Amino acid sequence: MNTAAGSNERRLEVFCGDGADIQEAEALAAHLGVPLITDIPDTEQAGLLLRMGADGLALTGGGLSLRADLTRMLPRLRPANLKQELLVKACKIKSCSVNKTVIDATAGLGEDSLLLAAAGFSVRLFESDPVIAALLRDALRRAGRLPELSDIVGRMCFAEADSLKMLPELPEAPAVVFLDPMFPERQKSALVKKKFQLLQQLERPCDDGEALLQAALAARPGRIVIKRPLKGPFLGGIRPGYSLAGKAIRYDCIVLPENMGS
Repeated sequence: MNTAAGSNERRLEVFCGDGADIQEAEALAAHLGVPLITDIPDTEQAGLLLRMGADGLALTGGGLSLRADLTRMLPRLRPANLKQELLVKACKIKSCSVNKTVIDATAGLGEDSLLLAAAGFSVRLFESDPVIAALLRDALRRAGRLPELSDIVGRMCFAEADSLKMLPELPEAPAVVFLDPMFPERQKSALVKKKFQLLQQLERPCDDGEALLQAALAARPGRIVIKRPLKGPFLGGIRPGYSLAGKAIRYDCIVLPENMGS
């Protein structure tokens, strides 16, 4: 989806605030194809704003604000907690001792990838939405400066790219492809916090699950792990080999032949 090209009904601008690098702000605005402003914006403006400041990049609009912050994940990265993460359990392949590469094909804000990297996987992240990609890139840069996260972030390689194109062209088969298409919109959903309404204005729920799944299959992984709502349909209508379910979500696991992902 090309947010900057006008598919989003809400106007987007980049604001360069105090402590931000003006050249970096200019480069981001040019990349997104949106205006750059340096005057303090009207807080009641109708559009979306990417605010660059000394504390990083934030997406704001309608009284809401979202900054990708990987430090909030630190409690979940403690070894005892990490072992209990369903995503980590879903991606573990006992027979796979050498290839520990996971492709996060729908990276979003990078929190799931951080869990996998903390568990010892090498994670390649793909995110096609340019605004979400900018938020994630900023979060990875800030997290990489912290001693408690630098080694983990070092196992994460991010690219702003379309997984539908990238997955079939991978030079080597990964151990796992992880898919997290955004959940279908629901009225009065208790699972979606207000701040994530901003993301929903940028990226719509996956409306071609079959294509996404077929691209993952073309990557020839050992396993495909799909994050779904607890009672949601199977992605692409394909039944997984098994699922791991939590209170609100489940992970559908499609296990492929042993020679894949090696």
